[in-house]
Amino acid sequence: MPTPAPALRRVAHWFGVDDDWERPRPAVGAQDLAWAVAVEAIGLLGLELVRSVDGFDHTTSPVWTQWLAVSTGAVLLLGRRRWPLLVASLAAVHMFVVGIEMPQVMGQMSLQVVYFVALLSGVAWARDRRLMLVVVGTIVLFMFAWLGWQFALGSAVQEFLDDEELSERVGLFPPVLAAVGITLLINALYFGGAIVGGGVSWRAARQRARLEEQALTIAAQAGRLRDQAVVDERLRIARELHDVVAHHVSAMGVQAGAARRVLDRDADAARTALANVEEASRQAVSQMRGLLGTLRAGEQADAEPRTTDPGLADLEGLVEHQAEHGLQVRLEVVEDPDGAAGDVPRAVALTLYRTVQEALTNVRRHSTATSASVVVRVDATGPAPYAEAEVVDSGRPRRGTSGSGLGLLGIRERVATHRGEVEVGPRVTGGYRVRVRLPLVADPGGAT
Repeated sequence: MPTPAPALRRVAHWFGVDDDWERPRPAVGAQDLAWAVAVEAIGLLGLELVRSVDGFDHTTSPVWTQWLAVSTGAVLLLGRRRWPLLVASLAAVHMFVVGIEMPQVMGQMSLQVVYFVALLSGVAWARDRRLMLVVVGTIVLFMFAWLGWQFALGSAVQEFLDDEELSERVGLFPPVLAAVGITLLINALYFGGAIVGGGVSWRAARQRARLEEQALTIAAQAGRLRDQAVVDERLRIARELHDVVAHHVSAMGVQAGAARRVLDRDADAARTALANVEEASRQAVSQMRGLLGTLRAGEQADAEPRTTDPGLADLEGLVEHQAEHGLQVRLEVVEDPDGAAGDVPRAVALTLYRTVQEALTNVRRHSTATSASVVVRVDATGPAPYAEAEVVDSGRPRRGTSGSGLGLLGIRERVATHRGEVEVGPRVTGGYRVRVRLPLVADPGGAT
């Protein structure tokens, strides 16, 4: 059996005595006014209904004082959240004064509701939890002392017996003992219910406040993670485009050297080499424009070594890798003219590969689908040449596996470097689709 000291500590902890959180107390508003008016209207109506059946036969106070008692009790509810301990104390004084002068009026349901709500609000809304225990404990001790005083004089017991017309024992307990017991039980439930209810309300409010604080913290952390993901993805793009541009610059150097050596002997070969230099330089400048237009100033790539970047030819290996993890993927490459997929610039091919990779990973992790289709389209003959990748599945979102969205954000970031288009979302017929389209012609009006 626990000792009294730990038991008291647990009670104090439950009421939040050592808790630093303070419940915000709203100003008196329309809600409080509506409650007070409703309680007063119902209280006055009930008062007159009881009077009409001669329910106040032992009350000699004037009618206006009875109305005043009910009205002042209702007014107390106006400040029950703003000044909870003051209202609880005034309600106790109100109960005592009206109970002494007009006990039958004090026993009306409307005033009993007022006293109950006032005590409950004192526990629920008090910010100083130690002071709350002192005030509420004093009120409860005073009320039970008042009951004991009435029992000592015998008036309370006699009034109860007279009202019930009891004089002889008719049950398990003697009438006097039963009258004392039922009075104590009713008051214990009344005051205990108000105190426990107030404590539950306070703890629920504290829990909601903590959940809101945690939600704000999580949202802030998610924002920071999203920003960091953008930075990381853009740095990764920068490294990959650096490799692509470096490839073109190296090719330009080789072609320029070849042109210099054959310039005097074979003018046609030199002309072809210089044309290759021109084309490589244009592609490099176009890719650098996309890079500079997307990346933030001041972001620099680190010195991490890079390997050969994957392209459209590596999609077969990616499909086989997904099959090893239980996802069957059908790959289809549509190209016009034949062999156009092999001529897609490395940066564009890399973006298409990463898009397919991320989309298939999302299908495997977050969808119920066991299969997916990948279609790569390359059209180099139309007025607006383009390369496109589309990943489609027929599954449904898997419960409890919602991602952070950073992968799709990375896709959008990559496509933005090429002035491309992105379509991501569920299909009307079911499943999910990710489609990106990238132009194969550099945008002459791009950012520099």
